[in-house]
Amino acid sequence: MPRDIPAMERATAMAFGMWEASVPLFVNSLTNMRDWLDKAQDEKKESILLEARLAPDMRPLPAQYQMASDSAKNALARLTGTEAPSMPDTEKSFAELRERCNRTIAYLNSFDAESMVGSEDREVALKFPNGTGYRFLGAQYLAGFALPNFFFHVTTAYAILRNAGVSLGKPDFLQHLGSPTVAG
Repeated sequence: MPRDIPAMERATAMAFGMWEASVPLFVNSLTNMRDWLDKAQDEKKESILLEARLAPDMRPLPAQYQMASDSAKNALARLTGTEAPSMPDTEKSFAELRERCNRTIAYLNSFDAESMVGSEDREVALKFPNGTGYRFLGAQYLAGFALPNFFFHVTTAYAILRNAGVSLGKPDFLQHLGSPTVAG
């Protein structure tokens, strides 16, 4: 830290809570995913990419977008004790996937740091269709389940596009950082 920043300002600037650990990560990645579709549309046939998957037993590209969206919006709803908006998994085009990203981003951006106060200690119970599930405190849920699950689907969508020949690279995955700001 630069020496000219008073200690109290440094402490305030360094505050990192549940909002900082969730909303910006979800929004940045969903924005990146939305933009990957532009590159994909310019380079490959949409109908082929919409059926693309990494392995026969994996869900195709649209499902990865849907599950990333669901993971992010459901995480915020669970952490704040609210209802996530319903988004049926009906997207059949890049335009519809972009719109789903946009709707999810708008929902996520409706939360501020104040809305997340106390969420680290909120009980989150997940129940799966087969009757099993998990019980977490909010911080454990976010770090141990919600973020890894979200990034699994983000990374899988990226890998499907990359495997299909779309010229994505690490700068596309991290495009939210913009151009480097430090010169050698």
